[in-house]
Amino acid sequence: MKSNLRYAALVVFAACAARYGLAQAPAPDLATSFAPLVQWRKAVLSGDRVGLKTLYSTAPPARVTVPPDQSNPDADVEFWAGFKAQSIDLDILQTTSPQPGVYVVQFQAEIRSGVPPAESQTFYVNEGQAWQQQGSEWRLVVVQRTNAAHLKQPVNQDKNIYPVDADAHAEIKEAEREAAKEHKRVLLVFGANWCYDCHVLDLAFHRSDFAAVMAGYEVVHVDIGPDGKKNSDLAKLFQVPLDKGVPALAVADSAGKVLVSQKNGEFENARAMTPEALLQFLNKWRP
Repeated sequence: MKSNLRYAALVVFAACAARYGLAQAPAPDLATSFAPLVQWRKAVLSGDRVGLKTLYSTAPPARVTVPPDQSNPDADVEFWAGFKAQSIDLDILQTTSPQPGVYVVQFQAEIRSGVPPAESQTFYVNEGQAWQQQGSEWRLVVVQRTNAAHLKQPVNQDKNIYPVDADAHAEIKEAEREAAKEHKRVLLVFGANWCYDCHVLDLAFHRSDFAAVMAGYEVVHVDIGPDGKKNSDLAKLFQVPLDKGVPALAVADSAGKVLVSQKNGEFENARAMTPEALLQFLNKWRP
């Protein structure tokens, strides 16, 4: 239920870029051919702190922000080099070139970290970069990024996970019938489209390594509405205290008997969770 402030990097980034007069406009996807971005990726992959540092502008000083706080190039270099990345893939979300000598890119990075003792962990970072040509070199003048997360982070909240016109009562009854036929359990996910962490959880449920465990559930999304009070009777029935935050989960059998319900907002900060923690819960309560 927490605000999306910390993870709204791409939104705030636009304002930061505007400070430098870098108004955005549609442009072709230049990411694969933009040499400075390729150089940045190689420096991250090799852990080249010196090479990374040279990519930040000094005049004007590069502005680095990790909402809601300000950062600096030195800290940003340590952040990226600290992954000891075994691989890094960039999912380019948008590229713009509003004027000659200016290049703006927004991406989500998927990093396979080699930091011991937990080698080969995967992290996700959303970042916006504004590059400016200074003489013969390109330099980063604005950087806006999220903190590293173990789960993929949505770049927007456009997906209609909780349709306004959905009848949760009817959907639960249908899910119970299907669960009885297929020997499954019913997974109720209380939340709302405005809830950033609900979108994080939805992305996690659709991971390929979650497919086997999710096959044991009939999933019903229960909308709590803009004020958090919609379907409050269902929250009470399935013993989910909504004042503790959403997303909140309950598992029931095909007869509607509650097997477990979250009482303390355990998934309310889903953005900071690991896939292992989610799988542990789902594996514990699947049939």
